[in-house]
Amino acid sequence: MNTGTHALAGLSALLLASAGHAQDVTGQSGAADLGVDSPRQVLFVGNSYLYYNDSLHNHTSRMVAEGEGIDDLAYRSVTISGGSLNFQPIDHYLTQGAIGYDGPFDVVILQGHSAAANTETRRERFRGAVLSAHEMIEAHGATTALYMTHAYAEGHNNYDPEMTGNLAALYTEIGNEIGALVIPVGLAFERARAERPELDLHVEFDHSHPNLEGSYLAAATVYATLYGAPSVGLEYDYFGRLDAETVRFLQEVAIDTVSSFQGN
Repeated sequence: MNTGTHALAGLSALLLASAGHAQDVTGQSGAADLGVDSPRQVLFVGNSYLYYNDSLHNHTSRMVAEGEGIDDLAYRSVTISGGSLNFQPIDHYLTQGAIGYDGPFDVVILQGHSAAANTETRRERFRGAVLSAHEMIEAHGATTALYMTHAYAEGHNNYDPEMTGNLAALYTEIGNEIGALVIPVGLAFERARAERPELDLHVEFDHSHPNLEGSYLAAATVYATLYGAPSVGLEYDYFGRLDAETVRFLQEVAIDTVSSFQGN
């Protein structure tokens, strides 16, 4: 796709020097690099960014079932409304039988509060929560993945054009520190906005939470990251609620973003 080239170039420059955390956010590890092979049991931990629109884990599992032909998926989502990652009792979730699973998870996806990168205090709190969770996740034999949240849209009281870059820097930095898989959802939102600025990805009443298109894009980005496969061509359209052109566009944005982020 060639549209939005200049906007995407501007985004790349932004990501290289954001909020004092200058670094290259490309060339990140992919699932295969970390030994993740067709995970079947996946735990999503976060807040309302995950549970909006019939929950992200449902959209992702439907894509995976169709695209990978896996019929024994065991996805689970545990969310706290408005919650930060440090609110979550991760060790309890990982305890055998505690939330309905007798075997260990293959992957645990951690999503922080949308404002996790807004201040140094929040950044350090998020980092501490991730490091603590990662230690427990490793002890249980699972792989840690970080769900990079999207930025607020214009109209939000705390809208900041540098928010995508700040979040990308934070998640990438911590992901590199612990060797976690980073899911670049925030970058996918920014790419979609650059290529089709008329397409809304946020709900109109708060300019923060994802609408159905936003959740679909996020799910396609999770799928591409966890399974190393594109969702392009999948028929899944949330039971006819999304039109074919939008579905194809979001699928392409997801795989383009993941490929660029991983330096492919």
